[in-house]
Amino acid sequence: MTNVINSRFFSSDAGLHFAEKTVQKLGVKLSELTIKKFSCGEFYVKYNESLRGRDIFLFHTIRPGSINEDFMQLFLLCDAAKQSFARTIHVILPHFGYSRQDKIHDAREGISAKLMANLLVKSGMDHMVTLHFHSDQTQGFFDVPVDNVNTQNMFVKHFKNIQKEKKISDFIVVSPDAGGAKYAKTFADKLGVDLAIMHKSRPKHNHAEINEIVGNISGKTCILVDDMIDTAGTICAAKEALLSNGANTDIYLCATHPIFSGSAIERLNNANFKEIVISDSIPLQDKVKNSIILSSSELLANIIKNTLDQKSVSELF
Repeated sequence: MTNVINSRFFSSDAGLHFAEKTVQKLGVKLSELTIKKFSCGEFYVKYNESLRGRDIFLFHTIRPGSINEDFMQLFLLCDAAKQSFARTIHVILPHFGYSRQDKIHDAREGISAKLMANLLVKSGMDHMVTLHFHSDQTQGFFDVPVDNVNTQNMFVKHFKNIQKEKKISDFIVVSPDAGGAKYAKTFADKLGVDLAIMHKSRPKHNHAEINEIVGNISGKTCILVDDMIDTAGTICAAKEALLSNGANTDIYLCATHPIFSGSAIERLNNANFKEIVISDSIPLQDKVKNSIILSSSELLANIIKNTLDQKSVSELF
């Protein structure tokens, strides 16, 4: 507990929605910092107390619509902490933007996820905690320790409660693409149900077509699981494909990152999922029909405690 008290905790506006709950569980308060924008568009950041020799934790996240500004704020916050002689700089960043650009898909593209990782390290970050990278390889882009936290257990716990309360015995976990099959398989194993995998193609960005379903979903109550929901085009197409192949009309959707860009909320509301279960990695501007937001604050608080006490973090998820 002494280590927690001697540390300092700061949050940008982007991270405030989960930071306040997290520090409350730690029994401490957020310290003050100043973030403002000059008329020319430049950001100004300043910590309102001494950081010299302190372990500091920055709560932040990358939001749709302000991705580049959120990253720039974070770079400046890390740099200011470094220049203020903070002992260690721990960034709590549930959603890591640019994570889908983790490899070269087509000629003359860049690997933007690696660039963002390099910039964060260069700005002074010593350690990062994030929720559910788009692909595990992203962890290797960082030259500092990264805890890529698996959110699966809190989602599995939620669906086990549904199984028990609603006496549902025909759940099946469905991955909307082959890339998410590994995650979906461990999810299905923990829930004790079968797995189905959908095969999709992408004729262009933010557009997907479902070509085939591997696995028997006829008469089953499906749980579509993914790491993120962006425009919701893929996931809504997946729901229609499941219904066309005889799935139960009650279809659940589960994802860590509710990006919800473009017409996503309208699509999700029209799709009428039985329940949409998401984490609080990104603050939501509008309510989504039948949505449940699971808090990551207790998990993050325990990770921070173990980090400061030099205990294992992996045992927590």
